[in-house]
Amino acid sequence: MINEILDKQKNQNDKSLEALKKDFTTLRTGKVNIHILDHIQVDYYGSLTPLNQVATVLASDASTISITPWEKPMLKIIESAIAAANIGVNPNNDGENVKLFFPPMTREQREENVKQAKAMGEKAKVSIRNHRKDANDGIKKLEKDKAISEDEAKKAYDEVQKITDSYSSKIDESVKNKETELLKV
Repeated sequence: MINEILDKQKNQNDKSLEALKKDFTTLRTGKVNIHILDHIQVDYYGSLTPLNQVATVLASDASTISITPWEKPMLKIIESAIAAANIGVNPNNDGENVKLFFPPMTREQREENVKQAKAMGEKAKVSIRNHRKDANDGIKKLEKDKAISEDEAKKAYDEVQKITDSYSSKIDESVKNKETELLKV
């Protein structure tokens, strides 16, 4: 029973760590990353659809993203969706593609992205702490129901804390690595 609680906590923590890494892909570093467009949705015949499901999105070089819609009428819709998303660049429509030309990042932009990365890391840590609370509540319930002894509960609480500390340090390391990547010119 205790092992099930610990396994569940580890699985949830793994998901939180993956979510953090996915969030990091939306931050712009020195070179462009097509994942900066992941949150953009376009109106595709009346339903909101992710941009990458209506067009081919490619990073043609370190500072340019090229978006080729699968249907020509989508050009204007994609262009306006990107403009509305306010990602820091204006879309350029050449009749075939929408191109995004990213200027080199300033020191202030890099520092702002570092702040965002730290906030994302803190959000992941809150999630980890919530998983710890859920695991501790499960152990408390087992102890209250007399399914485990007080000594077993104490050992389980210690194990839950070890798991939490382990994942917290993984998050700190991920944030530190991202910070280094963001500040590298």
